[in-house]
Amino acid sequence: MKDMYEDAIRMLNTLQTNASYLEQVKRERGDPQAQLEAMQGFLERSGLKVEDLDRLNIIHVTGTKGKGSACAFTECILRNYGLKTGFYSSPHLVQVRERIRINGQPISKDLFSKYFWLVYNRLEETKDPAHASMPAYFRFLTIMAFHVFLQEKVDLAVVEVGIGGTYDCTNIIRAPVVCGVSSLGIDHTSILGDTMEKIAWQKGGIFKPGVPAFTVAQPERPLEVLRERAQERKCPLYLCPELDDFEEGCRALELGLAGAHQRSNAALALQLARTWLQRCGCPGLGELKEVPPSTELLGRPVPLAPAFRLTDAMIQGLRDTEWLGRTQVLSHGPVTWYLDGAHTTSSIQACVRWFRQTALNQDKPHDGSEVRVLLFNATGDRDTAALLKLLVPCHFDYAVFCPNFTEVSVANNADQQNFNVTLENALTRCLENQRTWTRLLEEKVGQDPWLPSPLRVGGLLQPAPTRGSLLLVPPAPRPLNSPALVFPCLAQALRWVAQGRDPQLAAPTASGAHPHPAASSGAVLLREAAAVRVLVTGSLHLVGGALRLLEPALAQ
Repeated sequence: MKDMYEDAIRMLNTLQTNASYLEQVKRERGDPQAQLEAMQGFLERSGLKVEDLDRLNIIHVTGTKGKGSACAFTECILRNYGLKTGFYSSPHLVQVRERIRINGQPISKDLFSKYFWLVYNRLEETKDPAHASMPAYFRFLTIMAFHVFLQEKVDLAVVEVGIGGTYDCTNIIRAPVVCGVSSLGIDHTSILGDTMEKIAWQKGGIFKPGVPAFTVAQPERPLEVLRERAQERKCPLYLCPELDDFEEGCRALELGLAGAHQRSNAALALQLARTWLQRCGCPGLGELKEVPPSTELLGRPVPLAPAFRLTDAMIQGLRDTEWLGRTQVLSHGPVTWYLDGAHTTSSIQACVRWFRQTALNQDKPHDGSEVRVLLFNATGDRDTAALLKLLVPCHFDYAVFCPNFTEVSVANNADQQNFNVTLENALTRCLENQRTWTRLLEEKVGQDPWLPSPLRVGGLLQPAPTRGSLLLVPPAPRPLNSPALVFPCLAQALRWVAQGRDPQLAAPTASGAHPHPAASSGAVLLREAAAVRVLVTGSLHLVGGALRLLEPALAQ
């Protein structure tokens, strides 16, 4: 069965990855109806009708930041009621099957293989010369998830939108039980638009007539756009109260996900779970007594949903929620890894707040020798200069840039293959990020007395032409040296940072590596420091690759 799973992943990869899907969406966005009709055609060819999805009792969630976390909270709360849950999310961190979960766990390799080939073969058998024979990667997985949830007879499915809402292939769902919109921000501008208002319009595309929808606090204009979209679509829209309102008269709620920004995701999840329970007639709802809303939020254009007394299942669900790669801390001896897949300006701001608070709360080494390292990459059309600028105040001793590839060759890791990004292109992006970081430090020097003096020289590790060893090739000279390094893959970057002090990582090999000052002086500091704190951020794919190497059990 192992071969069948690996064959399924390789075949899935031929259906294009995210970059191609985004291009496809851009080409088709002028006619969203045609997109949904195409998706409906693929669904029907796979053996399902749109109305079959009504049986899944779906909770449909969109947003820019935190939609995955809100979904994870919601799923965990409802699982604590003894319900059999399905959860469809993206992207995956380590293995593709993470995207399709039952009762909080990724489906097994056997189940993945079974449903992949079922859907693939049906689509192959019904090929039509006039239309595309296979849906793109994300569309295929969406159809496959629907098959899994229906045949495995889940009580409900929590479905996270891929990109946007109006044009997203999950918007084939016609009768969800409840919808949610997490915090809005600027992302995927080439598809969704370059203002918060345009993005809000796209997100509001998932609203359905008569289906209640909830959103968290938003800026005034985007909230107004959501209200207008809800009115157009005859959808009752409500604003979630703050989590503080649920804590009145009781002790503070404990959340399984760290960071102050998770509180609004938890508040949204409570409303989604409670509405699902009410509309689907779950027993035991007599306990859900409403709390009067706080007066300061009354009179808003979107009515405020009331807070309510939480049940034990809700409290437990919030506490038990796990969502890998988001505000996650791994303590591996003297090296502590802080992983967060933040990739927008506002999510990086939240990440910085979390990292500074969490790292400051750690016990300080007695001799004070602590080294801070940033490991960063960003993908797509994101403004990396804006993201990196927000990270400067964390006062990193080193910044390390590398592509999302775990190894220089990813032939043995089909789950993380991306046929649309070459190593050369990815390394070019890393070198640009290195130059940006240097420029930002140059601008900062003299303004901030606490900023570490940038004494170290940057370099690029790349394969030597004669053998598989690595040479450190310095970039062109610059007026100010940079405490930044570029590595060709995650494994080499992590090994250099850990210097053999993390039991999950081999020590960096000295043979074949040119002892450039930045690498060699940094290696000494990293080996001798009492504590090494590493923030890995900028891309969920980067975080996923890091998790694969730092927590090998996740890849099993």
